[in-house]
Amino acid sequence: MKRLILVPVVLILMSCETAQQVLGGIANSQTEPSVSEVASGLKEALNVGAQNSAGKLSVVDGFFKDEVIKILLPPEAQKVEKTLRSLGFNKLVDDAILSINRGAEDACKTAAPIFGNAIKQMTIQDAIGILKGNDSSATTYLKNKTTVDLTNAFKPVIQQSLDKVGATKYWGDVFNTYNKLPTTFKKINPDLSGYVTERALGGLFHYVALEEQKIRKDPVARVTDLLKKVFGSKLAQGN
Repeated sequence: MKRLILVPVVLILMSCETAQQVLGGIANSQTEPSVSEVASGLKEALNVGAQNSAGKLSVVDGFFKDEVIKILLPPEAQKVEKTLRSLGFNKLVDDAILSINRGAEDACKTAAPIFGNAIKQMTIQDAIGILKGNDSSATTYLKNKTTVDLTNAFKPVIQQSLDKVGATKYWGDVFNTYNKLPTTFKKINPDLSGYVTERALGGLFHYVALEEQKIRKDPVARVTDLLKKVFGSKLAQGN
């Protein structure tokens, strides 16, 4: 009789265990993102980071009052700056530095759509590798894949912005003044738009990387359901 009673009990326990496995499988399928969701989530994360970064840097003093990314005169111009300041041309140099930062700030207003077009090209395979990578994998990918194209697209905008805010004039004034001085230093004529473009893009990528790290590490920064699902998944955590 005892054996007869145990048989249905065992069957019930087995059924419960099986049910738990099935329900667990369903729960996992609901919480873990699909491959397409991973790709969409990575693109969304980069778009959020790019928009936040461009928005932060395109306002007045976005570059100029940020000590991390503020654009100063290039290394080869340090002797020029030192010489001019020693001769009382502080305002001239200060105006030049302010104007190139204003140029970068103005140009950054067009950065988000340029980044956006590049982000659209990300493949599913790229996304999976990026999600499982380090805290700046997405930014590194974006930088490696788009720096040349972004530079080519960004430089004319920088040049227009530099002209608009008078940076080219101030830059010319600085070096024309310096080159007329009776010194033995070599004459300098650096590519202003190229230099500012490089520094402006560097500033953008710096903040895109910070945005990526926030989304990866801070659940509060995952501002959409898709970001929460993708970056809260086992795949994102390396499990």
